[in-house]
Amino acid sequence: MSVVGIDQWLHAAVISAATFVSEDATCIVTGLLIRAGQLYWAVGLGACVFGIFLGDLGLWLLGRVFGRRVLAWSWVRARLPPSRVEHFGQWFERRGWTAVLAARFVPGTRLPVYIAAGILGRRARRFALWAFLAALVWTPVLVLLVVVLGEAVVAPIQRVYGVGWLTSTIGLAALWFIVRVAPHCVTPTGRARLWAGVQRIWRWEFWPAWLFYIPLVPWLGYLAVRYRGLMTPTAANPGIVPHGGVVGESKYAILSKLPSEWIVPSALIEPAPVAKRVDELLRVMAERGWVFPLILKPDAGQRGAGLRRVCDAAAAARYFDENLRAVLAQSYHPGPYEAGVFYYRMPVEQSGHIFSITDKQFPALVGDGVSTIESLIWRHARLRMQAATFLARMDGQAESILRRGETVPLTIAGNHCQGTLFRDGSHLITPALTDSIDAIARQFEGFFFGRFDLRYSDPNAFKAGRGFAIIELNGVASESTNLYDPSWSLLRAYRVLFRQWSILFEIGDRNRRLGHRASALTRVITDARAYYRERPMMLLAD
Repeated sequence: MSVVGIDQWLHAAVISAATFVSEDATCIVTGLLIRAGQLYWAVGLGACVFGIFLGDLGLWLLGRVFGRRVLAWSWVRARLPPSRVEHFGQWFERRGWTAVLAARFVPGTRLPVYIAAGILGRRARRFALWAFLAALVWTPVLVLLVVVLGEAVVAPIQRVYGVGWLTSTIGLAALWFIVRVAPHCVTPTGRARLWAGVQRIWRWEFWPAWLFYIPLVPWLGYLAVRYRGLMTPTAANPGIVPHGGVVGESKYAILSKLPSEWIVPSALIEPAPVAKRVDELLRVMAERGWVFPLILKPDAGQRGAGLRRVCDAAAAARYFDENLRAVLAQSYHPGPYEAGVFYYRMPVEQSGHIFSITDKQFPALVGDGVSTIESLIWRHARLRMQAATFLARMDGQAESILRRGETVPLTIAGNHCQGTLFRDGSHLITPALTDSIDAIARQFEGFFFGRFDLRYSDPNAFKAGRGFAIIELNGVASESTNLYDPSWSLLRAYRVLFRQWSILFEIGDRNRRLGHRASALTRVITDARAYYRERPMMLLAD
């Protein structure tokens, strides 16, 4: 199709007509001509877009003229009655533009979709607009890519994959962009959502757990060989059942083994009809002098899942209705400070150690008198990273506008995946605090490794080893959560994580030598599967 020396307008006419024969081949040849300097780029692109757009209108017209006649045939009417045609027509009026755009970028779908649009659609102008926009997006990408790549790149791949390879690749990429990316680019919230997704690449504290733990797998393999068994850690805490605190352990049973003067007052509400559980809760409150608000959470929950602050009996009833398993009720400790104190003691040692402290900082929004809660979250550089978690708790209030200076807490669960900011709290470690935590831990027979989550109101008293209350103790599945400090490097975080697991395996091995048995892998897997089947019902937390 040589057009050297022919007038540019004639070029345009030939190119537009050629698109009726093969859109892909015409766009590729046009790109090669532009690259060779034999065709002005605006003429080539404009002719391709115009010809492809006319072809799309022709398909629509075929559906409009001949499709209606086909629908009138008795054989077709019996299988596609007018009521269903009407239903499809209404759908095309509402959402047909998505099908029109998608068909332009997915090979093999344009002919049936565009003809169907002519048969079912009612507004020709709307179809023409979307068909033109689709051609305007798709065609320049294809042509200009050929201009950049050149014949030396295009020709070999065409011989192997055929002419359609380039169209298919660009089509799928463009379709993904239009469906998943482009709609978000037009609003500030959408752009913030996209930027948050990009930031996750280097903000490793927000990586999914499976991705973050991949480098740990070879190290766990080495430790399993060195200490003779992958399940060796389950022997680290023989006083915590099952499995030393891997999964499924009772929070209430663990707290019951700690000195009562150091724990937040707690009670276990067993499974029962909702009204009976509310009565039991009110009875406990009356006997112990508790008042609302209270903290309710699953007795066997993890990562802050299902934690809720309830302010009256009606809220407690709703919680019991949603959580059918055993529930731990605790009086509310106002804090405002919370820390995760990671502790360990070798079985042969008389005293233990504080491995790390995590200083937990709870996020809150401050109103400006203009912006909605949702927009404030999406504008915040950190909060947008977990916006879905925060917005799920808004209970229809996301569009509310906060007064200037008004503060709204976003979470009370001291867990990273629930939105709490974790900072390294090594500045809080003192000999006095170490002695206090060690004295408490040694009163728990069979406990050697885990994390105390506790609340306190005076940092100086806390560092002196007094004035705190334990709200939870986690076993061998604990993390030294200071590693999620956003100021840390990824390498530093892995150093802490690797050392933590080394200590855990060593403690498990020593306990096993003292006669404590490790759990069977099959039993751990069975219990973990049972827990995670129930977990989706209790994911939402305050």
